[in-house]
Amino acid sequence: MITSRNPRPSSSGVKNAQERPERGADIRKPLTARDAAASGDSGRDFDERAFLELARTVPANRTSLRRNIRRTELRQLVPLADTTIYEMERRGEFPHRFWLTERCVVWDLAEVEAWIEARRKVGVTGSMTKMAKPDVRQRRSRPVGGNL
Repeated sequence: MITSRNPRPSSSGVKNAQERPERGADIRKPLTARDAAASGDSGRDFDERAFLELARTVPANRTSLRRNIRRTELRQLVPLADTTIYEMERRGEFPHRFWLTERCVVWDLAEVEAWIEARRKVGVTGSMTKMAKPDVRQRRSRPVGGNL
C-alpha cells in the first residue's frame, strides 16, 4: 500500500461545522499582544506571560517613544512639493531628515508637528510677510510691455 505524504483535502473544500464560527460571531481577533492589550481582551488570544512581557517592553514614560515618518506620511501632513521641502531643509527652515538605512529616509514626527504648529502661530499673528509679486516687465521670455 502506497501512502502519500500530503493527504488530499476534502473534495468539497468546506470546513466542517465544528470548525466554522457561528453566524454573527466576531471572528476578528487581535494579531499581536499589543493589539490584544489595546483592545482589553486579555484572555482570548494571549496568556498572562505575553502581557507581562509587553508591560516590560513598553516604557512607563511615553514621551521617550519617538515616532518617525516616511516621505508618504510627510506628504499627507505637509502639502508642499518635495523640492520645496528639500530647499527649506537646506536653508534650515524645516526639520532635517535622517537615514535609517541606505534606502530609507525618515523625519521625526514630533519635530514636523512642532514646525507645523509654529507655522500656524506665525500665520495667525500675521507676522509672516507674503512674497512680493514679480515684475513681469523684466521677464526674459514673454515680457509684458506697456503700463500696468
